[in-house]
Amino acid sequence: MTREIIVTNEAPKAIGTYSQAVRVGETVWLSGQIPLDPASMELVEGDIETQIRRVFDNLSAVARAAGGSLADVVKLNVFLVDLAHFPIVNQVMADYFDEPYPARAAIGVAALPKGAQVEMDAVLALGSGA
Repeated sequence: MTREIIVTNEAPKAIGTYSQAVRVGETVWLSGQIPLDPASMELVEGDIETQIRRVFDNLSAVARAAGGSLADVVKLNVFLVDLAHFPIVNQVMADYFDEPYPARAAIGVAALPKGAQVEMDAVLALGSGA
């Protein structure tokens, strides 16, 4: 199968040796997004809710560039420096996703790139009618 690299200016540029997303067939793997502003490439200022929303906005931009949307997410991984923020992830996620929700994991980590407090990656299944 052909591997298609997904790139968009609507989400932060890769800050390392990775692509924003890779599509193979109808499956798209979105790389981890932290709460970077795509224009400035700086972490957004604000509370954890603001940071979580920026991450979802970044994931959404990459999903659109791949020909999908967050409605096509079948698996979401959430990495948090402080698991006490998990209820806020749930609250914000309800604004970005409708039921049935994707499969999800939430993992507590010691640190994230650029001092971010949250990072998420996702897998899309395009054409799934999810």
